[in-house]
Amino acid sequence: MRSYSPVDFTHVSLTGPFWAERLETVLTRTVPSQYRKLEESGILESLELKDPPPPLRIPRIGGPDGHTHQVFWDSDIGKWIEAAGYALRHRRDPDLEAKVDAIVDQLEAAQMADGYLNLWYQGHEIEKRWTNLRDRHELYNAGHLLEGAIAYYQATGKRKLLDVLERYLDHIRTTFGTGPGQKRGYPGHQEIELALVKLYRLTGERKQLDLAAYFIDQRGAEPHYFDEEAVARGDDPKAYHFYANGNYQYAQAHKPVREQDKVVGHAVRAMYMYSAMADLAAELDDDSLRHACEMLWKDVTTTRMYVTGGFGPSASNEGFTTDYDLPNDTAYCETCASIAFVFWAQRMLNLDLDGHYAELMELALYNGTLSGLSRDGELYFYENKLESDGSHRRWPWHPCPCCTMNVSRLVASVGGYFYSVGPDAIAINLYGGNSADLELDGRRIRIVEESLYPLSGKVRVSVHPDGHGPFTLRLRIPDWATDAMANLNGNPVDVPGQTEKGYLTITRDWIDGDVIDLDLPMPPRRIYANPKVKMDRHRTALARGPLVYCAEQVDNETPIADLLLPRTAELVEQMRPDLFGGVVTLTTKAETIARDDWGPDLYRTAPPTPAPTTLTAIPYYLWANREPGAMQVWIRES
Repeated sequence: MRSYSPVDFTHVSLTGPFWAERLETVLTRTVPSQYRKLEESGILESLELKDPPPPLRIPRIGGPDGHTHQVFWDSDIGKWIEAAGYALRHRRDPDLEAKVDAIVDQLEAAQMADGYLNLWYQGHEIEKRWTNLRDRHELYNAGHLLEGAIAYYQATGKRKLLDVLERYLDHIRTTFGTGPGQKRGYPGHQEIELALVKLYRLTGERKQLDLAAYFIDQRGAEPHYFDEEAVARGDDPKAYHFYANGNYQYAQAHKPVREQDKVVGHAVRAMYMYSAMADLAAELDDDSLRHACEMLWKDVTTTRMYVTGGFGPSASNEGFTTDYDLPNDTAYCETCASIAFVFWAQRMLNLDLDGHYAELMELALYNGTLSGLSRDGELYFYENKLESDGSHRRWPWHPCPCCTMNVSRLVASVGGYFYSVGPDAIAINLYGGNSADLELDGRRIRIVEESLYPLSGKVRVSVHPDGHGPFTLRLRIPDWATDAMANLNGNPVDVPGQTEKGYLTITRDWIDGDVIDLDLPMPPRRIYANPKVKMDRHRTALARGPLVYCAEQVDNETPIADLLLPRTAELVEQMRPDLFGGVVTLTTKAETIARDDWGPDLYRTAPPTPAPTTLTAIPYYLWANREPGAMQVWIRES
């Protein structure tokens, strides 16, 4: 079913200032600092399986059998290995490689004779393994370890960790299934399904794909496995904290996946599952899975998505509530959710190259994802609010540090989102300055893209094919670039007439040195929310190109909460080379509420007096990198 495939990030060199800077920061600061945090937090110590086990670093919630975030620690190790693997594919580093090798040796030593590998259970309660898939993340942890093993093998050729995980998978494959004596279980937190598809693509072994399909197909089947396992361990299924409305919406297990058409529950779990569904739809040519993905995509992007490409308004379930419930100051918008949405969007994009998916992939990448990592590469947001009084600040670590390695592994591999290759065609999905060495039907083609994107929409693409012969080049034209123009070797191209599903399509016998110049206008624009989003009525958000903007207190003289933006006020772009290494700000004439004429009264009959002021906005992903202060994405209009 898949008509296009992503190009491996190792074939794409990032040369533009925006992504080159982000990548260098992640490679030189983020990945090394994360290793230090894994040491300091005790996560690496958990590899030692001490007897007796040391006291918990993160106490249980709710008594001696309660939950502790330490059950997730295997996944944090796996994600760091994956990010390190991607870093090593950019440049070999003996010290980093030695650190990974030491972890691998410990994981190999910890593995049980039957293949089982879970540091929490082996260190604390091995007799309870596989008794609580709903809550204890054994399969989720296995998935992230597997993705780490694949990345490290591809980076170094070392397959010790991959061998360890394949033995573990043999154990999992024996334990779970529909055969006699097998458990009909599936993960409470989806993730292993994505990893299994990756392994299938690496090895070509159908058993890996079949196991991923089993976990997806079994989800939500009756009788409900989460009920059965709860009864088996002596628990009341209905006592489950997230047992809402008598079902398992929290884990998207309330009904079989092909019957789901409403995005519910924990946002990260949902996005990981939809990504796996899209993978399986492509690999198995499964129209029913594709249809379900399309229905779920439409639901979440038209009723439950923040303007920044963030997902999940609620902290209580780290996920979704009701349609159009998109509060700003209490927004959860977990960084991992936007990252997982980027995964899903890329998979949907490559089914048939519809630019709508690339549009929202880019939105979530630049805004909902990058906001989760500080500019210095060592501070993080777990929650990405759209409004703050200044108390919401980045943190150096977290008891559940899932977002930290998630953002580093995405940035380290972001080059893999720029291009797709299909039948006789190359698609350019993202811009930002790069060179790519591609292969199309056995033919080598080099693409060089020069731009300052997203600061500027001026893009030059030069084509360098090996030999002659026609093929198609598809260049994405973003929805916001309403008056886009293009030239081929200096000759105008009919952009409206040659654009299909958001891509400018040019088919010709390309010769070495052919050049396409794109002009993607980036005028500042205002965005308005559906009136059903009551939090954003009479407000507007500002954007330029793919970037959503916000007003941060440090750039504005008057309190952010008092700002009023006249509907007719002109938005002015200003290049600020002195700010964040070079950024375009938006400024405009605005109004503020005068406070000095109010006096001591709590109420009065005369309205507040407006006073003129200036509003300055910066790209949202950059907020909270300076002094603490208030911030707003949605500005009230007057």
